[in-house]
Amino acid sequence: MKNLIIVIFGGSGDLTKRKLIPALYTLFNRGKMPEKFTILGVGRSKFDDESYRIHLKEAMMESVNMDFLKSIRYLCMDHSQLPDYFVLKMKLEQLDNGDNNYLFYLATPPSLYEKIPQFLKEASLHRGVTEEDDKKGVRRIIAEKPFGYDLESAQRMNAVFKSVFTEKQIYRIDHFLGKETVQNILALRFSNGIFEPLWNRNYIDRIEITAVENLGIENRGGYYEGAGALRDMVQNHLIQLLALVAMESPLSFNESEFRNEIVKVFRALKPLTAAEISNNVIRGQYIGVGNIKGYREERGVLPDSQTETFLAMRLNISNWRWDGIPFYIRTGKQMPTKVSEIIIHFKPTPHSLFSGREESPEQNQLIIRIQPNEGIVLKFDMKIPGSGFDVKQVPMEFTYDRLSGFPTEDAYSRLIEDCINGEPTLFTRSDAVEASWNFFDPVLKYWIENRNVPLYGYPAGTWGPLESEKIIEGSKKWTNPCKNLINTDLYCEL
Repeated sequence: MKNLIIVIFGGSGDLTKRKLIPALYTLFNRGKMPEKFTILGVGRSKFDDESYRIHLKEAMMESVNMDFLKSIRYLCMDHSQLPDYFVLKMKLEQLDNGDNNYLFYLATPPSLYEKIPQFLKEASLHRGVTEEDDKKGVRRIIAEKPFGYDLESAQRMNAVFKSVFTEKQIYRIDHFLGKETVQNILALRFSNGIFEPLWNRNYIDRIEITAVENLGIENRGGYYEGAGALRDMVQNHLIQLLALVAMESPLSFNESEFRNEIVKVFRALKPLTAAEISNNVIRGQYIGVGNIKGYREERGVLPDSQTETFLAMRLNISNWRWDGIPFYIRTGKQMPTKVSEIIIHFKPTPHSLFSGREESPEQNQLIIRIQPNEGIVLKFDMKIPGSGFDVKQVPMEFTYDRLSGFPTEDAYSRLIEDCINGEPTLFTRSDAVEASWNFFDPVLKYWIENRNVPLYGYPAGTWGPLESEKIIEGSKKWTNPCKNLINTDLYCEL
């Protein structure tokens, strides 16, 4: 594609400034943008082209290439009003060089997802549905998460999008899938003969998936009150990571085969009964400590809010490979650190030769660190030098920061480049969205129907409610990426 206009709805918002424009600038610097391109931000804020460029420049490098800045334009419009889309059409006709190639990026609240595609259709900006139409201009649309608030809304959104665009034109983005380490899960599993024979219930004891932050909601109270941890992180990011760990090998790495296997995992998730939701899904909300505000003290949050900022749950997959092996996932705000990782806990050896020593060896672990310091760590036991047979666990690690000569791309840059090139493999398909919501929807309904479900308070800077430890079988505990001690006296139930 030689020429392209990228229209960013929500162009004056935080996501555009912090993520999208820097990602597009990265593509520009690496020569991966189309030969001629225009970035048109649209939003309610009253900017002109020059003031908009100054607004965006604050989030970029001090010396920004002027050719890139000149490609940025702005149009003040109301996304929720149909007449403004005819103004948008006139603006695009002024900027267009005749190719009519448009990429629409929805960086708006999800409440507008049902309106924007319909209004694009009303203004005849949705062409490119058939191969014949593609010759007149390619049209693609990117939608941010969350795609829906529950199963019903996700189905409704899918119906709206499909009434305007074909599935091949729709790119539901999950920036986790653009991270190198996430994609490397596939290479680790399916390119190495030493792992695949062990990647099943015969050799794996349990799998942990953690994605936590050491920040609060950062002035996003209005959004977060309607989302919560389940909608914001679990239903999309964490369940995608689970699918990459649990999926079968695709016949080939293409958009159809890869995404088919993702859907199979979602459909194999064992539905949770009411008792299992009560016992195996723990939600929490951070409370203030020192200078750190509690969630209910954040701007835009109700003083008696029941929104969860922490969620831990146990899942099971009903298929031949994983039946009976628990998957534990957790996410939270105001944790001790920012970390996203997957830990594969292998089963212990059937017979211990060294049981007589003071401390028995830990189980072998394979740790896939997504952030920070992306990489992979394999932990195994080795004999300590000297007399006797004392064994200690040692790590063998690889991190991307040690790999010179290979730049690691920003996740948004990678995914936007894929969309420009018409490569949908790493984007979520409509049936995957609905299959995921089909599993999580009963949890949301259970919370609505049972107002007495506990919402546990946890102090900012800790690992969440102690009750989350109870969902792990036996004497096992969540793996702590840090060595910080938790003050157990501070825990309470709200």
